[in-house]
Amino acid sequence: MKILMVCLGNICRSPIAEGVLRKMAKENSLDWIIDSAGTNGYHIGEAPHPFSQKICIQKGIDISQQRATLLLARHLEEYDLIYALAADVYQAIEKIGGTNAPMHKVKLFLSELHEGSTESVPDPWYGDESGYLPVYELIEKTCHKIIDKYH
Repeated sequence: MKILMVCLGNICRSPIAEGVLRKMAKENSLDWIIDSAGTNGYHIGEAPHPFSQKICIQKGIDISQQRATLLLARHLEEYDLIYALAADVYQAIEKIGGTNAPMHKVKLFLSELHEGSTESVPDPWYGDESGYLPVYELIEKTCHKIIDKYH
């Protein structure tokens, strides 16, 4: 299975989600490909935010080699499952994909944790370092649900 995690800039939430799910898939001997992307190009080519890297390292996950990538319409065809980490990101994916986009592959990330939820993972970029741990924990809980569901 090929899974893509998508947030706004691909430096805070989606790199954490990519790293966490990648680690869990490996621990469960799943041959999944997990990547991440952003809906805007503000940070293309940059490493994840230092606080995203720091919280992941504290949890035994190194995301320092990831680089921000821009979501392209072709990604909607290439991946089996695409998670939007926020409602505004979901809307941006719809716009990027165009009228014939396979939106049946796109889900709000937190809908896996709380079925039918329209909640967004809070964007920690707008706060200080203390906002990254709760975001990490929310992502980790949701990734456990994804592993349980698709394993």
